[in-house]
Amino acid sequence: MALWGRRSKYELPADWEATVGGSVAWWFDFTPEERARLRDLMVRLLGEKRWEAARGFDLTEEMRLVIAAQAALLVLELDFSAYRKVGNIIVHPTTIVLEGERASASAAGLATDEPMAILGQAAHEGGPIVLVWDETVRNARHPERGFNVVFHEFAHKIDMLDGVVDGTPPLATREQAQRWVEVCTKEFEDLRAGYGSDLLRDYAGVNAGEFFAVVTEVFFDRGADLRADRPDLYAVLADFYRQDPASRERATR
Repeated sequence: MALWGRRSKYELPADWEATVGGSVAWWFDFTPEERARLRDLMVRLLGEKRWEAARGFDLTEEMRLVIAAQAALLVLELDFSAYRKVGNIIVHPTTIVLEGERASASAAGLATDEPMAILGQAAHEGGPIVLVWDETVRNARHPERGFNVVFHEFAHKIDMLDGVVDGTPPLATREQAQRWVEVCTKEFEDLRAGYGSDLLRDYAGVNAGEFFAVVTEVFFDRGADLRADRPDLYAVLADFYRQDPASRERATR
């Protein structure tokens, strides 16, 4: 397994923005000031986190840039400490087959030991983030799909900040937390009952943690659609992440 260790004085390559802009569809939707802050977050992700290439995979600087740009978006208006639970980032070339007992993706609340193909994982506090490269770059180029493995797995790490994976990230006030629980519980229960938002894939109904991760994907990739379809859900996410991707999308189309 190839390793990229921590580098406290990491410097981006000269052509970094052309590389990112060529693969991350939304990159130039942001203002120069926002891109500068995303750049600074990328530098920290690339220099302070440990990156690994699995299965003899050739993990290039371009790949790391594309992953880091996507991960940076989630914490653009938060503090970088929101990623303090992120340790190793392991990149596989393509789909991984997961074995062993786990929550079922097809039957909420049940467990299965059937082999399952996965595209990413952030299984537990202190554990690595695992990503599949071919899906990662596909997601970066096609946000209209509303599916993003980087957003999903890094959202899990944000969820873990309070030590409990319960779909509720650390919130600033009691009122904000109460509103979050009220809105997200209703949407989660509606989804499991079969009449939730069509924007959310069934996997969001596995548990509250997966609900938060899937909703994060849709919030950043299809914000305008989510705001139109589920305005209350959009509002609590916008309040937490301190971003309004629906307005950004509208301004750049």
